[in-house]
Amino acid sequence: MLTPGDVVELDLGMPAGSEAGPRRPAIVVTAARILRGGPNVVQVVPVTRTMRTSSTEVLIDPDEGNRLVARSSAQCQHVRSVATTRIQERTGNVGPVVLNEVRETLALLLDL
Repeated sequence: MLTPGDVVELDLGMPAGSEAGPRRPAIVVTAARILRGGPNVVQVVPVTRTMRTSSTEVLIDPDEGNRLVARSSAQCQHVRSVATTRIQERTGNVGPVVLNEVRETLALLLDL
């Protein structure tokens, strides 16, 4: 079962324009109460190793918990809903501090 903050490998398909893709890590941002129901679709934020100076991205240092291989950036501007069948595997979890930063950035982007 997925939990909020999980780092998953997924296939986003061929990107159009500046979209993230195709196969990459992403952070699950769906609420725990929704995930407990075993949804067919979850909300994710793609992760990249390309560093930009953008207020819409959250920097993440690799550690034993998230299992990222290099310093990475959560691309909050690319938040999307994906079918759980796109998820190849769960590789780690970013933890509550980074998850909170990602969710705060999403709240600013979406004016919530």
